[in-house]
This record gives sequence, C-alpha cells and structure tokens, in this order.
Amino acid sequence: MAIRSKDLRRTRSPKRPRPRRAESPRAREGLGALLQPLPRGVATGRVLLLVTSLLVTFGTIAVASASEGQAAANGGSTWSIMVHDIVYLLFGVFALYVMARLRLDRLLSCAPLIIAGGIGLLLAVKAIGVTTNGGKRWLNLHVIFLQPSELFKLCAVLFVAWLVQQHHDELGNWRQLAIWTLPITIGCGLIVIEPDLGTSSVVVLIVFATLAVGGLAKRMLVRIALLVLSVFVVYMTSKPYSARRFLSFLHPNTNLLGGGYQLQQSRIGLGAGGVGGLGLGHSREKWGLLPNPHTDFIFAIIGEELGLIGTLLVISLFIAFLFAAIRIAQQCTNSVYRLIAVGITTWIAVEALINIASVVGWWAVTGIPLPFFSYGGTALITELAAVGLLYNVAHDRSHSRDVTIRQHRITNFRETLERSTTSRPPPRQRAARSSRASQRGRDGAPSTRPPRSLRDPRRGR
Repeated sequence: MAIRSKDLRRTRSPKRPRPRRAESPRAREGLGALLQPLPRGVATGRVLLLVTSLLVTFGTIAVASASEGQAAANGGSTWSIMVHDIVYLLFGVFALYVMARLRLDRLLSCAPLIIAGGIGLLLAVKAIGVTTNGGKRWLNLHVIFLQPSELFKLCAVLFVAWLVQQHHDELGNWRQLAIWTLPITIGCGLIVIEPDLGTSSVVVLIVFATLAVGGLAKRMLVRIALLVLSVFVVYMTSKPYSARRFLSFLHPNTNLLGGGYQLQQSRIGLGAGGVGGLGLGHSREKWGLLPNPHTDFIFAIIGEELGLIGTLLVISLFIAFLFAAIRIAQQCTNSVYRLIAVGITTWIAVEALINIASVVGWWAVTGIPLPFFSYGGTALITELAAVGLLYNVAHDRSHSRDVTIRQHRITNFRETLERSTTSRPPPRQRAARSSRASQRGRDGAPSTRPPRSLRDPRRGR
C-alpha cells in the first residue's frame, strides 16, 4: 500500500520524556524532617477537635456581644473588636494545623532553643514593650500585639517534657533540679516584673503538675510548694497595693468604689441573668458598668445574657475538653509525650477554673483570661496551637524508655555529656537480654545483673 507524502508530514515521532532532576538527599531530609502528613482516625482526637470548635464558636459569639460597649467607646464600628477576634482565630487555626503536622521528636529536640526564644521575647518586652493599663506586656508587631508571656506557657510545656526526657536521672536532686529549671525561673521572674502574677502562677502550676506526673518525689514537691508560697508572701509584702487587690475578694463590699467594684458589678450581672438570661446582646453591664467585659469578665456577660443555662453550658464544654485531654494522656504510649498532654491539660483547666472562680467571687481577680472565650490575639493563637499539639499526641503510637524521675547522686555536666553520648544497645538486643534474664530467673539460676543500688548511674539502663 502506497503512503502519501501528506501522511508522512503528519506522522510525528513520539516525544522522549525528559529526565527529572534527582532530588538531593539533603532536600528530602529538609522537607520530611519536620512535617508529617496530617494524622487522622483516632476517636479522641476527633472529640478534642469537636469540643474545641464548639468552645471557639461560642467564644466568638460571646466576644461579639460583650465588646459592643467597648467598640462604641473606641469610636469604631460595633463589630470592630469581633472582626479582630476572627482574624486572630484564623491565625490560631493555622497554628493548630501546623502543630498537628509537626514531628514530635523533632519539636521536642528544639525545646531548649524554643524556651531561649521565649526568654528573648520577654526581655524584648522589658526593653521596647507597649504599656497598657499599667502593665508592660506586649510587643507591637504592626500586624498584631504579641504577648510573649502567653507564648511562654507553651515553651514551658515543651521544655519540661524535654527536661524529664533527657535528665530524669538528675532531677531527683534538689541542686540539679534548680540548675535545670533555671530557664523557667528566669521566665517567671520576667513575667512577674511586667507585672503579671497570674500568668506566672499558671506557668508554675504547669511545671509542678508535669514534674509530679513525671515521678518527682513527694518531699521535693512539698519543698517546691513551700518555696513558691514563700516567694508569693514576700512579693505581696513588698507590694501593698497588689496585696489589697488580691485579698479584696474576701470582703468585696468594704470598698465598692475601689478594689471591690469590678467583682460587685460582675455579681450584679450574673444575678440579673437569672436562669434564662436577658437575651443575647441585651447585657447592661457591658455598657460601661463592668470593666473588661470582653476579656477577663466575659463569663459574667454570658451569665447576664444567657443566664444559668449559658454558664452551665460553658462549664460543660470545659469539662468535656478536660475528659478528652485526660483520655489522650491515658492512651499515649510514649511517656514523654504524655507529659506534654499533662502540661496542656493543666494549662487549660487551671485557667478556666481560676477565671470562673474570679468572676463569681470565689478567688482573687488575677487577670487570667477564660481560654477560647476572652478577647486576646496571642492567647487564642497559643491555645489553639496547644490543641494542635495535643491532637498530634493523640495520634502518636511511638514508645519511649523509662523516664521516671528517680533519686540519684549529684553529677557534673561532663558526666552528663558522657552519659548522653554513650550508645545504647539496639532494641532487639535489649529484648534478648531481658528474655535471657527472665529465663534464668525461672530456671533458678542466679542473675548476673547487679542490684539497682550498685549500678553505675552513668551507664544506660
């Protein structure tokens, strides 16, 4: 069959595929070393996200209603503060997504650098911070006002978990514990100077709870509690105004025009709400009667507008969050990551408890916000980042060696470095050794392993 020249012109040779440029191992390491695919499938993680979504949605509606008076006083739109809160919420959702994808081992290895950065930001506040309502706590980034004391809570959670992981055999000694927790002490001191006694107390409680779960001896915990109480008494003695303000909740009716005014107006708002409330948006306290209605005392506005039903709904959501977080900590197979879950759970639960107790008059007004509700950009972003980290922990299935804090002799830093660089036998070899030891025990043969009291603490266990 003849082939025409026209057909030959149309015939094209197939294109050869261009060889793809091989990706360097360093690039692959950089892309996959820090991030992982978004984990999914664990029921406790889904429950955590559901409860957090309800808290954030309810909180945004509450801020929109409680901030009307303040927005009008500022001369802006009625919903200007709510718009800013939504912008902060978008940043917080992005932070949650990033923290949920981070590799926990890589993040934990960076904990010393993270807390060093947190201390650096606190020093920057001391140098060039913005003063508002008598407190120097913010950095003006021209996009948002950053509050480093809120970021320091997350830094403390990560650093204490790293500390227990790397130095659990030294923290049982008082001197070693004081040395290794020095960054936490410096950070809390800088926060107290701002002044912000409430935030520093939350950081102390986070560290205390994490060390307690990590296995710190009871007598050491008692010593820490007595030391913190002594520092608190000295601070109150040197600051008579702070002492009077802190103790005003014991006698709120003695100084209604001073320290007791805010608590009195909060109680009036809660009482006016009754069972069903005055209706969403119909609060009277937010129009100049109650200071800080959309920040520290937003719970009082919720009680005034939605009544007892609304306040019980908020408390129920926080209880659901607490149970979901505790369940995540219980199911965690890695004891180091369990400490992260304990720190975050303590953080959210303590702040919610102290804020609600302050609003109803059961505790002093310390300026601690209500998590996911009170207006505050850095607080909301950091809290959502902590939720993302907790969601990440819920999906982790790694295992860790025993990192329980025990009493050991004092070691110097050279011995610490030598012990950290000593290579441990592979897991299969350790399992074989343990199986042989158990077999010898069943056969009645004496074990050649020395007792715990005679072991060299520099060697791996």
